[in-house]
Amino acid sequence: MEAILRGQTGDPFRHLGMHQPEGKGPVTVNVFAPDATEVEVLDAKGKSVAPLERIDPEGFFHGTMARKRKRFDYRLKLRNAAGHEWELRDPYAFGPVMGELDEYLLGEGRHEELYRRLGAHPVTHEGVEGTSFAVWAPNARRVSVVGHFNAWDGRRHPMRRRGATGVWEIFLPGIGPGETYKYEIVGAYGHLQPLKADPVGFYAQNPPETASIVHGMPRHEWTDDGWIEARATDQRKEPISIYEVHLGSWRRTLENEMLNYADLADQLIDYVGEMGFTHVEFLPVSEHPFSGSWGYQPVGLFAPTSRFGDPEDFARMVDKLHNAGIGVIVDWVPAHFPTDAHGLGQFDGTALYEHADPRQGFHKDWNTLIYNFGRQEVANFLRSSAIYWLKELHIDALRVDAVASMLYLDYSRNDGEWVPNRYGGRENLDAIDFLKGVNQASHDYAQGAQTIAEESTAWPGVSRPVSEDGLGFDFKWNMGWMHDTLSYMAQDPIHRRYHHHHMTFGLVYAFSENFVLPLSHDEVVHGKGSMLNKMPGDRWQKFANLRAYYGFMWGHPGKKLLFMGGEFGQEREWNHDQSLDWHLLDDPHHDGLRKLVRDLNGFYRAEPGLHRLDCAPEGFDWIEGGDTENNVFSFLRKGEEGDTPVVVVSNMAPVVREGYRIGVPQGGTWRERLNTDAAAYGGSGTGNGGTLRALEEGLHGQPAALSLTLPPLATIFLTPE
Repeated sequence: MEAILRGQTGDPFRHLGMHQPEGKGPVTVNVFAPDATEVEVLDAKGKSVAPLERIDPEGFFHGTMARKRKRFDYRLKLRNAAGHEWELRDPYAFGPVMGELDEYLLGEGRHEELYRRLGAHPVTHEGVEGTSFAVWAPNARRVSVVGHFNAWDGRRHPMRRRGATGVWEIFLPGIGPGETYKYEIVGAYGHLQPLKADPVGFYAQNPPETASIVHGMPRHEWTDDGWIEARATDQRKEPISIYEVHLGSWRRTLENEMLNYADLADQLIDYVGEMGFTHVEFLPVSEHPFSGSWGYQPVGLFAPTSRFGDPEDFARMVDKLHNAGIGVIVDWVPAHFPTDAHGLGQFDGTALYEHADPRQGFHKDWNTLIYNFGRQEVANFLRSSAIYWLKELHIDALRVDAVASMLYLDYSRNDGEWVPNRYGGRENLDAIDFLKGVNQASHDYAQGAQTIAEESTAWPGVSRPVSEDGLGFDFKWNMGWMHDTLSYMAQDPIHRRYHHHHMTFGLVYAFSENFVLPLSHDEVVHGKGSMLNKMPGDRWQKFANLRAYYGFMWGHPGKKLLFMGGEFGQEREWNHDQSLDWHLLDDPHHDGLRKLVRDLNGFYRAEPGLHRLDCAPEGFDWIEGGDTENNVFSFLRKGEEGDTPVVVVSNMAPVVREGYRIGVPQGGTWRERLNTDAAAYGGSGTGNGGTLRALEEGLHGQPAALSLTLPPLATIFLTPE
């Protein structure tokens, strides 16, 4: 009794509830109800069986049912000092919710859908409605559910420990959706931990509040079966053009208030559909306490952020986007997690999710903790999160953040600040195994789902299947291409001849991985300037440079990604607390750039030669990649047999080049299909109107030749009739 009153009991079901000592004799009932002055036991029909005696002034009640020789279904009737009466079911009258198989799989670290058992689930258990709670805290001495329903008093609802698994569970009758809760944990060394949010919670309070909310898995009837079935193709051969979005700052109201999931769905469908992007990619939408982290420091890996609505609202948004023909990618962050007191750090009084050694468990760059990928339960937790987003929320792809920081033990560390692996090397062997496992599980549990790595090093085989000794991702961001080409574009055109290789070097390794070409949020923050203001020259030249660069990018092998605002030339750096500057579209230069991106997407999607062999060397040939004197690049994009070839020519000098000759794969009539210098886009209107005749003269290793007018600072696309 003293242990219960002090909140020190780790085995509450042994003492609380109904008991029959040694299976014979009268039944006894023990209840801890500190807000009651009287407690009475009722039978299933509501008839009084016996009052309980208050044997401690803090609210411990005990009674013997002298006439009851068998355990029976009962309720409790309570009365407080003010005379108020209420009835409830005793949580300690119910058996476990989890079965033995769940316990076994959790203990083995192989419960890939652990979210179906851990967390808070509104259920009917033993014929009674309530909520089952389950949490992993293997080193805790006591774990309790606390909330408004028990005055946040951890003594009232301590949980049952399930053997060696380290999982604690309890069923609370009468508790339903909408109740806020946390876990109160007495740690391994007897210290009371800060109240913890549910690691497998499905819904949370709107920050800065930090409690979890009883919700269960989203209750949404999906209507996107056709989409899910159709996406199960070889995505390397499909056009993929991604619009990267931060939901909190894409658009806001006039009062600078964020839109909700419903409004975002409708407006994104209209805009993204018009612009021709195939996918939207959301910066992390997992629940996170600090908005300034943009979601990259999450605490709720199973909870879409409540900033924009509840989980059903999120699911409806995904469903609507799918039905509009738009894929959904979300950023997923297994590389690190924040130190917020209500989060995973020192969860049960020990380094449970993280490494105890800061040389392994702490990121100095981000002041965050690093998961212990070698602990099977932690790896299982993270894999299950990935499966949850892909299978239960129908996400089409996970873009996995900061993979390089996971792969290398010495990532951003000096000598003496890291621990070598068992072979003395710098590779994080546990993280490698984890990434392979999460990629395999993602493909196994979600038909046609993809994974994309943000990985900035030359690690081999990132997008090669695990069966071929790769990491198992489907695609990898091409950070080298982004860095090199932006470095080139920042040069004054008069100096670009000395940096020509920055535009061509990417083709040396372009097919070593399945690449996405990213112009992401990271390039328009922290003093890097907007995409437009990275470009040299006067205002006209800035727009012309950016249009030419986008043309080069959409012609280049690799899938495309553009951060919001880049499509219309946002002038200031991105600010996560403000809407994009949509008023800029009143300016013809900005609107012209937007129209160009729209038409690039349309052309890219319509021409198999620009996407069918994006990830295969057979899809690309240089026509002339070495014209350093003229700052001109010309290349050929090819699809599979029968697909029309596409010629791409970029003139990165601010002068018109008349009579510029290039080799082409066939003679006859050719047509300029898209020109980034067109007047409709804000350009000078210089180009090759009408049709062109390719002469049967060999040039650049091709059987025919075209004579072109190259517009200034522009990219043109040509196809044969």
